[in-house]
Amino acid sequence: MTDYAFDPELIPWIDVLPDAPMRTYEELLATRAQMSEFLVQMPVYEPGQPIDVRDELIPGPDGAPDVRVRIYTPRSADEPRPGLVYIHGGGFVSGDIDTTDTFCLTYADKLGIVVVSVDYRLAPETPFPGPVEDCYAALVWTANKATELGVDPARIGVAGASAGGGLAAGTVLLARDRGGPAIVFQHLGIPELDDRLETESMREYADTPLWNSPKAAFSWDSYLGEGKRGTADVSPYAAPARATDLSGLPPTVVTVCQFDPLRDEGMEYARRLSQANVPTELRGYPGTFHGSAAITKAAVTQRMAADELDDLRRGLGA
Repeated sequence: MTDYAFDPELIPWIDVLPDAPMRTYEELLATRAQMSEFLVQMPVYEPGQPIDVRDELIPGPDGAPDVRVRIYTPRSADEPRPGLVYIHGGGFVSGDIDTTDTFCLTYADKLGIVVVSVDYRLAPETPFPGPVEDCYAALVWTANKATELGVDPARIGVAGASAGGGLAAGTVLLARDRGGPAIVFQHLGIPELDDRLETESMREYADTPLWNSPKAAFSWDSYLGEGKRGTADVSPYAAPARATDLSGLPPTVVTVCQFDPLRDEGMEYARRLSQANVPTELRGYPGTFHGSAAITKAAVTQRMAADELDDLRRGLGA
């Protein structure tokens, strides 16, 4: 591995994190299994208040299979509260709502909000537009069921991390362009936004932990289909960096990690949002790599987690 200036508190954990190669479908299956085994060993968040958690099947997009969502509702509410549609990461090809159970429990507990986590279909079994349409269907369902869910329809946000950040951005673009639910805030954590793979960070970081440029290429090939990555006809709802008009989007926070191949596309998306008069904040964390948030005992990752809670609290009016 190249000699990166990682935060010293992160270095001892690098060899512990799941980091299988991802170049073929067979390796992808092994990666999914490795991630599941890793999650079993992660500490489970214990909320400070009772949180009702239930799974529900909701109608899929345009006759597609039903979409499973997991709903986290604090029991203490006696009035409508903000709602957050949360989209897990995994390079479009791995992960599920179990992957982010701890995060969603934390949001519901610490912020007192209702969280709807989306178990969208994965690529390559279901390529674009299936995954983002599943996420959009979950957003529409959340808005339509706001009263039943105890959600204030004027305070619904969308958030996600990694590929989930890219899917969140695509979902918000769909909502704007289709005249869909009003979104008060989007939080794009270390988002995967650009299939062209041409930024300096993407070219340079070919061997960084957890995520690197070879994995990004496999990810986009799986999501878009072989031969489509980098071509002229890739949809902005698949790769939001392709969107030519970012006006009219909700207030946004974008986060990036220093040694992450996705760093520059996140920074550029934040710059373009600002240029389009969208209230935008960009947060970068020194010495970190993609997925550093899994290392919860480092000062820098604790700051990342605290910042995310503060940003969601402010953005959702929680």
